[in-house]
Amino acid sequence: MNRTYCGSIDSKSIDKRITVNGWVNTRRDHGGVIFIDLRDHTGVLQVVFNPDSEETFKNAQNLRSEYVLELTGIIKKRLEGTINKDMPTGEVELIVDELTIQNISKTPPFKIDDEKTNEDLRLQYRYIDLRGSKMQENLRFRSKLYNTIRNHLDEKSFNEIETPILTKPTPEGARDYIVPSRVHKASFFALPQSPQLFKQMLMISGFDKYYQIAKCFRDEDLRADRQPEFTQLDIECSFCKEEDIMKLSESLMREIFSTLIDKKIVLEFPTMTYKESMSKYGCDKPDLRNPLQLNEITSLLNNTEFKVFKDCVNDSKKRIVALNVPGGNEISRKYIDLYTEAVKKFGAKGLAYFKIDDINDIESGVNSPIKKFLSTEEIKNILDLVQPNSGDLIFFSADTHHVVNSSMSMLIEKLGKDLNLVSKDYRFLWIIDYPMFEYEKTTNNLTSLHHPFTSPSNDEPSNFDDTTLSRAYDLTLNGNEIGGGSVRIHKKSLQMDVFKALNLSDKEIENKFGFFLKALEYGCPPHAGIAFGLDRLVMILKNLTSIRDTIAFPKTQSSACLLTDAPTEINSSQLRELSIKVNKPQ
Repeated sequence: MNRTYCGSIDSKSIDKRITVNGWVNTRRDHGGVIFIDLRDHTGVLQVVFNPDSEETFKNAQNLRSEYVLELTGIIKKRLEGTINKDMPTGEVELIVDELTIQNISKTPPFKIDDEKTNEDLRLQYRYIDLRGSKMQENLRFRSKLYNTIRNHLDEKSFNEIETPILTKPTPEGARDYIVPSRVHKASFFALPQSPQLFKQMLMISGFDKYYQIAKCFRDEDLRADRQPEFTQLDIECSFCKEEDIMKLSESLMREIFSTLIDKKIVLEFPTMTYKESMSKYGCDKPDLRNPLQLNEITSLLNNTEFKVFKDCVNDSKKRIVALNVPGGNEISRKYIDLYTEAVKKFGAKGLAYFKIDDINDIESGVNSPIKKFLSTEEIKNILDLVQPNSGDLIFFSADTHHVVNSSMSMLIEKLGKDLNLVSKDYRFLWIIDYPMFEYEKTTNNLTSLHHPFTSPSNDEPSNFDDTTLSRAYDLTLNGNEIGGGSVRIHKKSLQMDVFKALNLSDKEIENKFGFFLKALEYGCPPHAGIAFGLDRLVMILKNLTSIRDTIAFPKTQSSACLLTDAPTEINSSQLRELSIKVNKPQ
């Protein structure tokens, strides 16, 4: 194929005869000379039709936006005064003498690369939207990411092995997508939430280094960074510990960044316990680029008479925190009220504060609506711990751990953005020592914080509760969880203990996990693994606000495909074949 890409043409191509293919980006008729900007995925090239080529010029008069063309001609240097320095091909143009219209096009419903285009319209005409330079760049970046991953893991002797898409429903923390079986009446497959059990059984099979770029499915409520079907990098290794997986993950991230990111990056991978992260940031995925942290002040107020604080002091389920905002004294009352309303959405009753006018003058230099309820000693103790400067603002929150943590972690993130406190680099963080379980609010039963195949810190059977620590680890990047993993349970007895702790009956255990427990009886090696969300990773690396811009054909937040109008009803004969009766909602 004798084709030249538009973006590859420069001054070195002058006087060469070439053939280019692409779409009409723009058309301009300048008094007898027709100019067209021809676009392909590499860039845009100006082409010129002169009346000297009579037949070609005549056909060029019929060209419109998004027509598909093949053009042949001579590359010439643009005239002085017409050079476009903002365009990689701006020094040259193609003088066309052969034109083939390979296809015509209706007028597109929106201008390509127009950032103001409604997203629903973009998704409805996704094949047009994907022609834009930004979507082209995003998806080609994603392709390079996959290649980088494969090359790196192949060099380390990993085996890429596919696992089933039609499988057995298993609890992974979200609802399954269910697929009815035509052959086995009234029985169902599930689409995998992850390849978890299959990759563990590959370890039992002797494939000690496995990876897969796997498609996964979860029927859960969607957000900007979630999709019902998503792609993850799945890794599992035998005869290894946490440190081995973490070291492998770090080497992979370094390879990805050195290969794909042309920016200054901090490639350190500090470690923080789950307990410390929740204490300092109110969440388990803090953004280390944001300097704001919570200060625990509960113990400073043991004798306080301020009822809002007093109610929290002697309750282990509650905490009191202070958040110092450097220079926050400039925040207006209007914005303080807005922040107060924001924390109320998380269950907080309000947002108390100190304005520090003069740190050396507690009497008149510290102003607050709650100051009158606190003793001078209490105020002094708080200031000594928090260490504010004159001009700072201190926010307070007092409530249950859940309310304080969720509301204040949101506030830290919001203040960081509003006050431009967040640096522009990349900061990784490992979170370790996760609780193994948490109590479900409605039933008070234990549930797995990660999944029930995660090994406890103590590798021996024991009495489990919400204080039991696990051998789980998550990797965060700029306040986003990008990967999560753990050392797995490899002994049947311990796995049974965990299932029992989750209040599963013998029948439930056998029905859901009998095949896996049987596999554990046949010499299962110690093993560990991790999974990285690739959609989210691309979103972060490309500095995108929506995960949909990393995926060729995404779903909306209501799990619909506007391009194909899926999901749709199926006809009655298909339903009968599947032995399914549909009860339509009233």
